[in-house]
Amino acid sequence: MTNVDSSASRIAYLGPAGTFTEQAAVLFAGENAQTELVPYPSITASAQAVAQNEADLAIVPFENSLAGAVGETHDLIIHQLDLYIRDELVIPIEHCLIVAPGADTSEIREIYSHPQALGQCQRYLARRFPNARTEATLSTAQAVGRVIDLGDQVAAIAPRRAAQLHDAQILEFGIEDDHRNATRFVVLAHQDHEPTGDDRSTLLFSTANKPGALLSVLQHFADAGINLTRIESRPARERLGTYLFLIDCDGHRTDPALANALERMQPHLQQLRIIGSYPKAPRP
Repeated sequence: MTNVDSSASRIAYLGPAGTFTEQAAVLFAGENAQTELVPYPSITASAQAVAQNEADLAIVPFENSLAGAVGETHDLIIHQLDLYIRDELVIPIEHCLIVAPGADTSEIREIYSHPQALGQCQRYLARRFPNARTEATLSTAQAVGRVIDLGDQVAAIAPRRAAQLHDAQILEFGIEDDHRNATRFVVLAHQDHEPTGDDRSTLLFSTANKPGALLSVLQHFADAGINLTRIESRPARERLGTYLFLIDCDGHRTDPALANALERMQPHLQQLRIIGSYPKAPRP
């Protein structure tokens, strides 16, 4: 991760204050006093702020070690917005069970949170609250605000900072299904990052629907000695059964090995788009 430069004065993030995305934005901004962190009500709205030049960068959740890909972010990057990934950062995620101060918690009937947070606490919820109804919110911090408004017999799953900001009560700490839980955030911009010597690239491509088509593409990465760190298929939003492939690999798009591999695989591709090359973030 590289800290924000002085020219990027506005960073959009999924708000309100108290979300994990705000935590990532604060970490990314570092000590740059010229940077303004601007909350938006959804992942889509924060990314659109960059596309519409209301913000210089947007920080959005990309994938989680427990719940997998963040579908909203992937669909934005693939189908809706012409933006690049220029950086990434990974932060550990601790979820708390939060209630309104003084609320009746003898029987919690409804639990609110962002869908990703609910997915990261599935086993906990099934064990502790098998009869409770879960309700999705736009953010974890919004869930705490909802619980404060509703009062009795409801709870939220959110970070401890969200509880502190709302003067809420934390019933349990560390309720995620695995304490190694971490989320990878990406920084969206109008251009990607210059080479650093320790980079990652994200690529989007499609192949013909025939035996061996995907293998022919992947073989070029292997032949060039390029490590693939992630591969995922996403619906092409055409006919049922047509997919796009999203790949993370080591290297920068300008590195000779990767650039040559991409050139050699062109005959096997129907389309190729470089989503971005950016510095690798350390894993917690």
